[in-house]
Amino acid sequence: MDPVIVVGAGPVGLALSLALAAQGVPSVLLDEGPGKDEPRPARTVVLREDTADLVERLGCSALRDEGLRWAGWRSVRRKQLVRAVPLGDEQGTVPLPSPVHLPQHALTAGLRAAAAAHDLVEMVPFSRIDTLEQDADGVTVHTREPGSTWWRGSYLVGCDGARSTVRKLLDIRFPGRTAVERHAVAALRAELPWPGEAVLHRSPPWRSGGTEVTARPLPGGVWRLDWLLPPRGELVTPDALILRIRDTLEGWCGETPAYDLLDTGVYTLHHRLARRWRSGRAFLAGDAAHLLGALGTQGLDEGLRDAENLAWKLAQAWHQGASEVLLDSYQAERRAAVAARLRAADQSLPILRGGAGLRTLVQGGARGHDTLLADGHLGCGPLGAPPSYTHSPLAPQPAEAHAPVGTAPGAPVADVRVTAPDGTAVRLRERLGQGHLLVILVAPGTGVWDRRHWLTAGVMPRLVDAVNALPAKAELLVTESYPGATAHTVLLVRPDGHLVAAFNGVRAAELYAAADTARGGGAGTAHGDRARTTASSDRTADVD
Repeated sequence: MDPVIVVGAGPVGLALSLALAAQGVPSVLLDEGPGKDEPRPARTVVLREDTADLVERLGCSALRDEGLRWAGWRSVRRKQLVRAVPLGDEQGTVPLPSPVHLPQHALTAGLRAAAAAHDLVEMVPFSRIDTLEQDADGVTVHTREPGSTWWRGSYLVGCDGARSTVRKLLDIRFPGRTAVERHAVAALRAELPWPGEAVLHRSPPWRSGGTEVTARPLPGGVWRLDWLLPPRGELVTPDALILRIRDTLEGWCGETPAYDLLDTGVYTLHHRLARRWRSGRAFLAGDAAHLLGALGTQGLDEGLRDAENLAWKLAQAWHQGASEVLLDSYQAERRAAVAARLRAADQSLPILRGGAGLRTLVQGGARGHDTLLADGHLGCGPLGAPPSYTHSPLAPQPAEAHAPVGTAPGAPVADVRVTAPDGTAVRLRERLGQGHLLVILVAPGTGVWDRRHWLTAGVMPRLVDAVNALPAKAELLVTESYPGATAHTVLLVRPDGHLVAAFNGVRAAELYAAADTARGGGAGTAHGDRARTTASSDRTADVD
């Protein structure tokens, strides 16, 4: 079978090719550029817990080598500390997970190095497509300069950014809002009062502070500073930016400390959402499908979630064939999740930026606004939390056999410690992304089991038989405990880590039915309501 063609070698395209390779699917990665990025210290990315784990699982060492996990988060309003949140693993507390902050060129280089080391990823620089054709068996594209070449693939994914050529060739509209926010940015090396902590300062009490400034740490004493600019008119000259830097550092430190300015820039945030994310055998992902970023949300997080969601579905299609239900579920799940994030940001902007009439929607006045903003930066709440696919076409109907646990069906599972039948003990997230379902038995006391007797102990023989009979490949794991679950609860988890269902005990028939729904039925299953579902998704998710 032909490889998957991935157009665009940014972080999303590289992550998708690596995720496909991890599941035994070859890809051709068409890169319009030369195969390397220009270092820009002021262009950085923040990855939340789930996307950081994905990147590390794909073999990228940049997070460890060039990223920094924040030790804490501070919200300041005028001269008053509003909120201080510890992050990471702090003894005696249950802190929020720590985001990872690193330069985007370092992330891209790390992913590219991992891809270059993989036999199933073919990277082709200087390959700009100008023709895209589809038929019942695959996709054909043509690339121009430096050599005219035709490429044949089983599927194609456009990860080629906001000006996506793939999206234009597929004639897919990209409606939304332009210039939602503007920010001035500086990367500098300095000693600030909160080493390792990120700071959001609203209404800073100095003349050039504006309405909001954010400081986010990087390794080596480097910081990225962002100033929210007025929506119209203000021209950011080099002199004006230097004044902002000096006033801000003096406001935080009492006097302007010595600093080394590394890079500056101005960037504009847009909110856009492609009408369709699938057209036959072609898909869109990342900035080609959506643009978002205001109020702490990060478009790259969502782009990496696109890649993780789509990879296991294309792997199923490539190896065994997939139903239209499974392939359509990519758009149904991911487009709805991003649309919800965009709506939350668009509804919050008038509140947080001084609009009248909507303040009552956020309880607690200024403190509530600061919390909403912080949640967006930290990966919590409607502006930042990982998505839940509650209404997915891959979600089984609620049944009496289903058991409630601390994770709602469709939500990401908790990252508990699990043990495989060979005795290997790992984090649950380390078993994701391998193209198969996970079946997890909650069995207190398994830490003292002799693994030689696992398959003959308790309910294990019946569960082993039930897992072997499933319509899709599955791995059986055991955990000492799971939030909200009782002993002998059985959880069914998708390859991308979202909970399908939980059961009280071994329910072979119900487990089979849930697994069949989660894979979208057999490869010949048609989506009877496909046109109506797509139209409904378009109506409910528009951001025009």
